[in-house]
Amino acid sequence: MSYGVIFSFPYARDALICKRNEGGGTLAPDEEPGMTMQEHGMTAGQRRTMILLIILLFAGNALNYVDRQVLALLKPTLEAEFGWSDRDYAHLGSTFQIAAASAFLFIGWFIDRLGVRMAYGIAIIVWSAAGMAHALAQTVQQFVAARVVLAVGETVSTPAGIKAATLYMPPKQRNVAIGLINTAPNIGAILTPLLIPPFALAFGWKAAFLVTGALGFVWLIGWWWGTRDLKPMGDLPERAPVNWGELLRDRRSWAVIGAKALTDCVWWFVLFWMPDYFSRVFGLGQGQLGWPIAIIFSLAALGAITSGALYPILLSRGMSGNGARKASMLFYALVVLAMPLAMLATSPWVAALLIGMGLFAHQGFSTNIFGMTADIVPAIRVASVIALGAVAGNLSGTGIIEFAGWSLQNGHGYAPMFVICGGAYLAALAWIHLWVPKLEG
Repeated sequence: MSYGVIFSFPYARDALICKRNEGGGTLAPDEEPGMTMQEHGMTAGQRRTMILLIILLFAGNALNYVDRQVLALLKPTLEAEFGWSDRDYAHLGSTFQIAAASAFLFIGWFIDRLGVRMAYGIAIIVWSAAGMAHALAQTVQQFVAARVVLAVGETVSTPAGIKAATLYMPPKQRNVAIGLINTAPNIGAILTPLLIPPFALAFGWKAAFLVTGALGFVWLIGWWWGTRDLKPMGDLPERAPVNWGELLRDRRSWAVIGAKALTDCVWWFVLFWMPDYFSRVFGLGQGQLGWPIAIIFSLAALGAITSGALYPILLSRGMSGNGARKASMLFYALVVLAMPLAMLATSPWVAALLIGMGLFAHQGFSTNIFGMTADIVPAIRVASVIALGAVAGNLSGTGIIEFAGWSLQNGHGYAPMFVICGGAYLAALAWIHLWVPKLEG
């Protein structure tokens, strides 16, 4: 999934960091790559506020993924206690995705209406309370209700984080901040499998839901105190109308939406089904699942951290923007081809490395999708196009989660889903090229 844009390395040339005019037709230089915060006229207090904002956004996005991953890690325990089938579990996952996709249609309006500070605060109250409510559930229907509310609350995190970075940070620092925010889900996904299974074994599955949910309320205190002095940078508007007719008629919009639909399903498949995969295929118990899952998401985090390097390197070697962007995507699409080989692995550690390579490449490809969006879509529409991409990605995630449940229930195993994962990124690149043969603003 990963809704970050570009992580800037010290050695990566920021020649294409620019600001698009509201008409979206041309690109104009924004700032020199080496500009410091002092050169932006920021006071020491403003710099401290900005650093605290980055920390809070990172922590909030990490908690977002902690809360949504707990259910997958506790599947063996909950399955035994409540007698769930694979289809029951799949329905829990698809319900979450559908609720999230539906919420994304309105979440931009919600954030614009209330502002980032208030919208994010309300959202974490909602999703933290929903996370804790899982501890009270006794039936599939009650778990479904908790997942729906959790999904709605959690949709605010990424768009609010990106908007906060856009509004309150200079462009140079903004790119670095968004890269860090993009890494946060992976950190959450690394820590959760290491901590939650042994915690649940020691204190019970209900305690696991209660504690992870309560962490959100701790974060809320820091958020409310740490963001009290935030002010937008320059003359950036906090809200702007979008012509949806023009957006939906624009081939560039459909290039992004289709690419997200084809690739985000891989992320959701891994996030939702991998604990079960290692339990089912390799016989790992509740207390043994943490390390293979941590390996997978450690490689995903590495992909998020390094994902902004290849594109500027290719640009610096004389490639066009179109060629550099699509070559970067092709590289990551080829790396993903290693992922289906996990089906041949006889060791959970080898399987984890191969699946982790797939998520490493997913992060790289996803970063390029967002970089492409910033390059070719008028600035006034970027957030809306990203939101529609999120809708498409959640719906495709619903599809693969349900398909996995059907496949396992009918004796086909995990092979069909791994085959889909392997080809998804080449298909996405072909889709992008079909809709936008030459990437330009």
